[in-house]
This record gives sequence, structure tokens and C-alpha cells, in this order.
Amino acid sequence: MHIVIVCTGNTCRSPIAEALARRAFVEYDLSDITVTSAGTGAWDGAPVSEGAYLVGLERHIDLSRHQATLLTREVVNAADLVLTMARHHRARVEELGGGENVHLLGEYAGVMGDEAEVRDPFGGDLEEYRSTFDQLERLLEPTIARIAQELQGDQG
Repeated sequence: MHIVIVCTGNTCRSPIAEALARRAFVEYDLSDITVTSAGTGAWDGAPVSEGAYLVGLERHIDLSRHQATLLTREVVNAADLVLTMARHHRARVEELGGGENVHLLGEYAGVMGDEAEVRDPFGGDLEEYRSTFDQLERLLEPTIARIAQELQGDQG
């Protein structure tokens, strides 16, 4: 299974979510799942934002090797599941052919309304990045559990 996590610039939210998801899939012993990230307006090769990098280090995640990737039709077509940070990202994925494979991360995790969207910390202080990191952790916990359960159901 291949999962793509999408935000705008692929320098804050989606790289953090990608790293958290990878770590969680190792903990769930789901080595057959790959996770990447992309941005609807990314500049290919851009590094993570300074805030994401610093908060990542605080939380034992090294984002120094991350390079932004622009979301393309090919990226969408290669994914079995696309999780987006905001509704406008989901709309862009759908324009690129995402269809039934695209979900708002928060809604996939069972959160509805405005709380289903992940706040963009770009340009904010470290507290905003910490808040976004915490929100991503809260949303990814039920998301990873759901994916693990669905995969077990497919194998059973």
C-alpha cells in the first residue's frame, strides 16, 4: 500500500505527518506500507521550513533530508490512499484523478467540521508549529489504527 500525504508547500504539515506515519507503521509492524508527501504548490527540492525542522528535532524526528515534491497526476495515480490537510487540497487531488482514494486527514480520523482541517503553521512561531505537530499526532493515531485494521480485514 502506498499513501501520499498532501498540504500546500510540502515544507511543514505533510513532511511532519509523513515522518509520524512512517514511525507509526514501524510500531504497527506494517513494513509493506510506504508513505510519501507532496504539496499542491510545492517547489520541487525545497527543504522543510525552519519551524518544522526545529520542532521535529524537539520531538525526535529528523526532517533534514526532506525535499518538497509537487503534487502531480502521476503522484496521485501512484497512491492507494491520499490524505490531505485541508479541503482545498482534497479538491486539487480530485482534479488530478484522486477519486475515491482521497480523504481529508481529519475526517479519515473521525473528526468532522472545521477541526478536521490541519492548521498551517507556515510563517508562525514555534508554538504554532508545536500546536500543528500535536494536532497531527492526534489525527494520525486513529488514522494509522484504521489503516492497520482495514489491512488486517483484507488479509482475513
